Amino acid sequence: MPEKTIITMENLSKTYKGSTEPALDSICIRIPEKEIFGLLGPNGAGKTTTIHILCGLLQPTSGEATIDGLNVNRHLVQIRRIIGVVPQEIALYPTLTAWETLQFIGNMYGLKGMALRQRIEECLDMLGLLKFAGRKIKTYSGGMKRRINLIAGILHKPRILFLDEPTVGIDVQSRTVILDYLKELNKSGTTVIYTSHYLEEAENFCTQIAILDYGRIIAEGRPRELIANKPEYSDLESIFLHLTGRHLRDN
Repeated sequence: MPEKTIITMENLSKTYKGSTEPALDSICIRIPEKEIFGLLGPNGAGKTTTIHILCGLLQPTSGEATIDGLNVNRHLVQIRRIIGVVPQEIALYPTLTAWETLQFIGNMYGLKGMALRQRIEECLDMLGLLKFAGRKIKTYSGGMKRRINLIAGILHKPRILFLDEPTVGIDVQSRTVILDYLKELNKSGTTVIYTSHYLEEAENFCTQIAILDYGRIIAEGRPRELIANKPEYSDLESIFLHLTGRHLRDN
């Protein structure tokens, strides 16, 4: 039985003030529940803009987005209870310990007492950080900060998790731990929306993808099916370069 659609985007567009070209140009996407959905594209393709609109951080210029049947513009309070957001930027407090940081964030979600302590301990343990819980964030390596950044977005057990470049700039071990943990979250029912420039990672991690370029969807489907439909290309990266070109996209 097919999973129900959890996120819809209908003719979603965004043009930033002062720009003559849209960052998003009438995109339409339906994301089934319990998928790992990758938004892929060159710099400036519209990936982060899409996530920011779905999380309520940006207003679209036109079109509509819904999450679990709720309109993103009209029902943001209800939506924020069921989503988690892990931004590309490290959104942590460097002078606090990891434990103090997660307690503070947990309290913002309304988590308290023993339930919060158990949840923090569980997440730290799963991501290999429990023994470092008393250390200040500023002493952490890049990979450790990425893992704490992830925990901050999942403390409240969201049904939908948005991840913007969650493995950028980290060591292979931290990347593996993060991706393995995300796969387990997905198996337990969490829908994951993910952006990345790592095409090999996306090919192996995502169950579905959409490739964006200049704010438009130029390909969509399951990675293996997209590769099978273009036998002249051996992997997702080759297809990506074929579709988007090899010219640089410096912002």
